[in-house]
Amino acid sequence: MFIFKLLRRVISFILLLIIVIPLYVAGSIWYTAKNTTAEKSDVILVMGAAQFDGRPSEVLLARLNHTKSIFKDAVAPRIYTVGGGAPGDRTTEAAASKAWLIDNGVNKTDVLAIAKGRDTLSSTKAYVEQMRKSKFSSVVIVTDPYHCFRAIKMAKDRGIKATCSAVKSGPAANSGIKYLARETGAYLAYVTVGRLGIKLSDRG
Repeated sequence: MFIFKLLRRVISFILLLIIVIPLYVAGSIWYTAKNTTAEKSDVILVMGAAQFDGRPSEVLLARLNHTKSIFKDAVAPRIYTVGGGAPGDRTTEAAASKAWLIDNGVNKTDVLAIAKGRDTLSSTKAYVEQMRKSKFSSVVIVTDPYHCFRAIKMAKDRGIKATCSAVKSGPAANSGIKYLARETGAYLAYVTVGRLGIKLSDRG
């Protein structure tokens, strides 16, 4: 009888954790999305998103427009664009982003394209490696609101001081519960297996 009661309590505790932890993470993601504050940093980092033969998708275009705006506000003196290419692509997300910024008034010497990364984790590793080579230690990440929490976490886990400046326009600016749920799952996947170097299949 005692063993049965103990087993029931253990199962109840596990079920409670299964409910409470995702809710806590979702709440943290939501709060961060609504309270992003860019701090003066060494680098503005544009998270990659889809591009079509060099033309930024709506999601990427929103990130680039926002980057241009905060760069003019002197949040950081340089911009990194990041993101590789899909099989068959003639260019990369990073190159398409850099080209757009230059075409829209940013000096080419102020933008560095890092043509690596097809998910948030590999993109983070790529730009952090470049920052270390350049002896930079702080970054403002430009991405979608619900993506900020995970992007900041990945940067901080690699010793980078990170803040986020979320887009205020575009298709991801007012994302709903589906995006929040996806980010909750992606964050939990990262903290449980992503830190071990296991490749995650998200594309954020």
